[in-house]
Amino acid sequence: MLGRKLTYAGAGVDRNLRAESKKTLSILNKTYGFSQYGKVVVLPYGRIFPFGDCYLDLVVEGVGTKVLVAQLANRFDTIGVDGVAVAVNDVIRSGARPLALADNIHAQVSDPVLIFEFMKGIVKGAAEAECVVPSGEIGDVAELIKGLTEGKGFDMVFASIGVVPKGKVISGRKVRPGDVIVGLRSSGVHSNGVSLVRRVLFKQWGGKYEADAVPEGLDREVVDEVLEPTTIYVKPFLKVTEEIEVKAAVHVTGDAYMKFNKLKEFSGDIGFEFNNFKPQPIFSLIQNTAADMGGTITDEEMFKTFNMGWGFALIVDKKDGERTIDVLEKTGTQAEEIGHVTRAEGVKILYKNKRIILK
Repeated sequence: MLGRKLTYAGAGVDRNLRAESKKTLSILNKTYGFSQYGKVVVLPYGRIFPFGDCYLDLVVEGVGTKVLVAQLANRFDTIGVDGVAVAVNDVIRSGARPLALADNIHAQVSDPVLIFEFMKGIVKGAAEAECVVPSGEIGDVAELIKGLTEGKGFDMVFASIGVVPKGKVISGRKVRPGDVIVGLRSSGVHSNGVSLVRRVLFKQWGGKYEADAVPEGLDREVVDEVLEPTTIYVKPFLKVTEEIEVKAAVHVTGDAYMKFNKLKEFSGDIGFEFNNFKPQPIFSLIQNTAADMGGTITDEEMFKTFNMGWGFALIVDKKDGERTIDVLEKTGTQAEEIGHVTRAEGVKILYKNKRIILK
């Protein structure tokens, strides 16, 4: 690690290669003609398809390498919450209310004790999202999955479907300069950037700490801090949409604040400036630990990889900013204005008296 600039790509997730791979998904457009009730609608972060007087939003998401941290801790009762969260938080971006969930767990061994722990988290997350789980699948694939501990290897994928009335779709097409960006507080790293987190923080993957260490700045073991479940934003988000026009909704996950650039394709020549960050101690621990070990994670890389304290964001008209925050806080959700839409293109971050341009 000595002298190296540490990046998400170096940890095994190459953004550029992934972007190139995603271009091949355009071949799926050939299937849109099979939609029986009208045209498929393209949105900034997905597609919805008509069904009667509504649209359905179907997403599939995974927990990623956070499952390895669960194995390291030998703790499996929270990872199901993450699986629910990554799916339902994506569904609501279109304005949809999640209706149902399905899980697909690939396990080294379908140990009943282990599966019960998974299910506890799934039920907890589903209750928070007020979502039924009518189906799922558990596959024994020992030849594909190897765990840190024999018999404990697994991977998780979740699907969720939601419904949004045709007149209530959040299209991302009305974002204008001057609009405000309201951030909803995250619980920590959530389920993103964990490949980089593991390589910096845990000795298991070449990092600094044993799993049960309590580094300065944390008040619990580092493995528990990383395992903190992803926040589920369904109820506070839907409460806002009942009262306020939301122009765009962003789940701050993979690619973090770079994700806002996608809105430019739908609302024209706009940019984004962020000026309010209060990241939890885990984020400074990641960056400082890399430096202690002779490496560097730049501020730019942090904002391209991690949520830095805000796990979800709403873009609303300036006149609705304070009211949006008030509605969210009444649901018990910590929310603040974190930036605004600009006329200048690009994503600018004001942090620690520095100006960072994300490229």
